[in-house]
Amino acid sequence: MAKILITGATGHIGSYLIKNLGKTLTDLNIYILDNMSTGRYCSLFNLPSYSLYKFLHLDLTKCSINEIPKTDFVIHLAAKTDAAQSAKFKDEFYTNNLESTKKIIEYVKKSNSKLLFASSTSVYGPQSDLVDEYCTEKELNPQSPYARVKLEEEKLIESTFKKENNKYLILRLGTIYGFAPGIRFHTAVNKFCFQASLGLPVTVWKTAYEQKRPYLGLYDLNSALAHIIEKKLINNETYNLVSYNLKVREIIDIIKLKLQFSIKYVDHEIMNQLSYEVSNRKFINTNFKFTSDINNEIFETLDNIQNLNLKNIISN
Repeated sequence: MAKILITGATGHIGSYLIKNLGKTLTDLNIYILDNMSTGRYCSLFNLPSYSLYKFLHLDLTKCSINEIPKTDFVIHLAAKTDAAQSAKFKDEFYTNNLESTKKIIEYVKKSNSKLLFASSTSVYGPQSDLVDEYCTEKELNPQSPYARVKLEEEKLIESTFKKENNKYLILRLGTIYGFAPGIRFHTAVNKFCFQASLGLPVTVWKTAYEQKRPYLGLYDLNSALAHIIEKKLINNETYNLVSYNLKVREIIDIIKLKLQFSIKYVDHEIMNQLSYEVSNRKFINTNFKFTSDINNEIFETLDNIQNLNLKNIISN
């Protein structure tokens, strides 16, 4: 029975993985680690019976690694993730995210686990051409404190394990879309779905409407992690996980297939002034196929939000 530790496990990504990873990987023992700072207790409801679970209510910045049971794999998601908020709370983002990763590195070294680190395609920043994992450090152009600390975490992992083979993977995730119990609404697709479902104007950064961005569906991410663990692909490499490169306008057009709404253009101090597209070819070459249907996953998100009748609650 494989033992997997998932940090930040009640968040948007984690809450999907703890319910779905066991559909592909059988006989899993999943350790759900979260400090519950966002209060997403609903992520722990109705967990499926095909995996075994243990909940660890711990804060990685404060706990001892001795409080975490020995596991085979660590999927490290725990982080503050709102790039826009990171401009206002730069020091808090740096301290929390970097210290959490330092603690996980310490744990991985002691427990001899394999580390799957969730980084972000935002480390690339604005690029004029299709960009891939062979982009040099000088060519990387992260725009937010959130993206810059992700890059620092990557470098820390690489330098720590440079003399050890088959120890970690760095996974640069596109902007996540798809419904999960711990869904968050500060990322583009989910924010647009939330606003449109409530009959509110959809807010778009002024420069972003015709810009292209990398996106990753939760279905593809879950499948990719299962593929990595099943095929033993942990080889100290960096991979981009991207389902689509789409313009913001294209995302909005998909939502308009279900709902009508207006668009409100806004300014923000963190604004990528150029589009960027991210290649997923390197990961495809591991015999993986990205199969997410973004239309269906967006429609599922819209249906779930509308079923909550939030519009009626707010109007009353």
